[in-house]
This record gives sequence, C-alpha cells and structure tokens, in this order.
Amino acid sequence: MTATKPQPTAGPAEQEAAPLWRGRDFPLFWSGQTLSALGDSFSLVAVPLLVLHATGSVARMGLLTGLAGAATIVAGIFAGFLVDRVDRRMLLICCDLARAVGYALIPLVWLVSPQLWLLYLIAPACAAIGMIFQVGYVAAVPRLVDPGQVTRANGQLYASYAAAGLAGPLLAGVLSAALGPTAAIGVDAGTFAVAALGLCLVRLRAPAVTPVDGRGGSTAVRGDWTNLLVGVRFLWRHPVLRTLTVLLSFLTFLTIGLTDIFIYHVKHDLGRPDGDVGYVLAAAAAGTVVAALLVAPVRRRLGFGTCWIGAYAVAGLAIAGAGLSGSVPALAVFVTGYAFCTATAGICSMSLRQQVTPDQLLGRVTSAFWTLHSALGPLGAAVLTVAVARYGTAPVCLTAGVVCLAIAAVATLTPIRQPRPELLPVPPG
Repeated sequence: MTATKPQPTAGPAEQEAAPLWRGRDFPLFWSGQTLSALGDSFSLVAVPLLVLHATGSVARMGLLTGLAGAATIVAGIFAGFLVDRVDRRMLLICCDLARAVGYALIPLVWLVSPQLWLLYLIAPACAAIGMIFQVGYVAAVPRLVDPGQVTRANGQLYASYAAAGLAGPLLAGVLSAALGPTAAIGVDAGTFAVAALGLCLVRLRAPAVTPVDGRGGSTAVRGDWTNLLVGVRFLWRHPVLRTLTVLLSFLTFLTIGLTDIFIYHVKHDLGRPDGDVGYVLAAAAAGTVVAALLVAPVRRRLGFGTCWIGAYAVAGLAIAGAGLSGSVPALAVFVTGYAFCTATAGICSMSLRQQVTPDQLLGRVTSAFWTLHSALGPLGAAVLTVAVARYGTAPVCLTAGVVCLAIAAVATLTPIRQPRPELLPVPPG
C-alpha cells in the first residue's frame, strides 16, 4: 500500500462516537450478557456430563445434542416474527427467566431422584428459548447505542462471549469434578436470573419507524404468518445482504465442520492427548477475542468490503495451513488465525444488518439471515468429516482453503466490495 492511496472515509454509521461506557444501559446489558454467557458455558459442559454419568452412552449424548439443535432451527423460523411483534426488553427478560427456571429444575429434581427424561425436555426447550433471545439481543443493540457505536458494541459483546467460552468450560470442569454436574447447571440457572434482573434496569430507546415497503409506506407487523417472509424479502432486495447470504451459505457448508476436523487432527494425525485439544481451542478463543477488540477501528479505516473479503481470503490460507501443520503449536497458530478472521467477518456482517435494517424488521431479517445461511451447515459438517475419514485431513483442508479463497475472490466482483454499504439505498421492492 502506498502513502498516496486514498482511504475510504467513514460514513455517518461508522464515525467516531462517544465511549460506550458513558451511558448506563449498554454497560448493564453487557455485564448481564457476559455473566449469562459464562453460565451458559457451564451447562455446555455439565449437561452432556450428566447424561454420560447417568447412562454411560455417547449415543444418548448425541441424541440430546441433536434434539437441542433441531429445536434451535425450528425456533429460528419464528423468532424474528416474535421479536418484531412484542416489547423486546420484556421478551429478553422472559427468556432469561424461563431458562433460569428450566435449568434450576435439573439440580432440584436430581436431589430427589435422577430423571433422565427431564434433560431431554429442558435442554431442547432452553435451546429454543436461547435462539429467540439471540435474535432479540441482536435487534436490541441498535437501540442501546448510537449508530457509530454499533460495530464497537458488537465487538465488545463478541469478545466477552469468547472469553466466557474460554473460561467457562474450565471452571465448569472443576466444579463438576468437585460437586457434580448438577452444581454447574445450578450456577447457569443463577446467572440467567441475575441477567434478567440486570435487564429490568436497562432501557431501550424508542424505535424509528422507517418506510421499507418500496411504496412509501411502512411495513407493520401484522398478525398473519405470511409476514414471516418479510425478512427474506428484505434480504433479497438489499444487494449486499443478498450476496452475503448466498456466499455465507457456501462458507457455512465449508467451515461448520472444521472444529471437529481440527480436533481429529490433534488426536488422530498428531497423536496428542486431550489437553492439547484444549490448548488449540483456547488459542482459537483468544483469536476471537482479539478480533472482537480490533474490528471496529479496522472496519472504520479499511471499509466493510476490504475487511470481509480480506478476512475470508486469509481464513482460506489458515485452513490450508492447519491441514498441513505437523505440530500442535503450528496448528494452534493457524487455528487462531482462522478464528480471528471469521470473527472479524462475522462482526462486520452482523453490524451491517443492524445498520441497514429498519428497526421494525430487524428481528425477522436476523432470523431469516441465520436460517438461510445455516441451512447447508449440517450437510457440510457430514460431508467434510466423511471426506477426512476417507482421504485424510491435509487434502480436505487444502481443498476447503482453496474454495474459501475462491469465494473471497468472487466477492470482489459483487456489491460486498463496497467500503460503506450501510450508505447504499435499499431499492424499492
């Protein structure tokens, strides 16, 4: 890069804004969600351990995970409609309280007598409620901060979630070993209760109703279920969001199984113990935290297109390098780079949706985006893991890395390359 090369100027949505900590609402929201994410990581470890202790069956663990995943997908279809229909703050509070009660039931029942069926009821229910909460929190962030703070706010939330994902399983393992998995699940219930209390003190700003139907009127939230498709129509009309949805569908197919492949590489190809798996995944979490802290100033300086396309180009190189690595330290470096890049691109993508989507549609657009670009994920995970079992880690990762680079190259020919797509008008429908 030469000194005379012009840099993209920051648009209104990405100009410097007041510090996030100056107000009261975002710090309260951030604190509660950090605590809740820490508690969630306790259950992520403790619930499968409880099944394993009760049954000794890996298949039973997999069945519980599958049921929770299916519940999440079903909830995602309707979450956006619900988020746009009701008061978002009250919805978030109710979701946290429901999960607090649900997870609290497990240790209470276990004190009397273990009831395995209860796990297969509560875990999918809480997973579905969690999906509704996630859509609601994404829709709430633009009403907590100024437009110029959206990317920074997402980065700080993303960083705290990654840090909780790093520390939580370690603490949950220690607590489960000392007092049993039910104690760790009880901690999760307590964190949801505290998070709900914090949300009671948070105030969301009044939304601005924006005309979005292409004919000069606003798209209100009607009571009929055909309104669920409004999010899909909005994504299709916006040139950048449409392209992002399509390309991310292929990227999700390509990358969703990579964590399993990295673990397999450590255990099978490198012959290392379980502790080294934790070392590699901890390094990846650290990469996510760093990306979350840097993404706002980097996007402001380089622009959206350069950040998103560059992140996936480098991610392709990291995927290929991970497959070819011959030691745990080398693998950790490549996996950290991969996590850094995907976190950077993910935060930029989420922030853009929040910036360009009218408030009254944000829930439905968010759930539509997640549902559409995740649809190929389960198939991709199956294809990649089967391919690794048949052909080995190196050729599969090399192929995945090259395809990732090719998708980044295709993106340079699309509206994604725009430095400030949040300033583009939405074409009439």
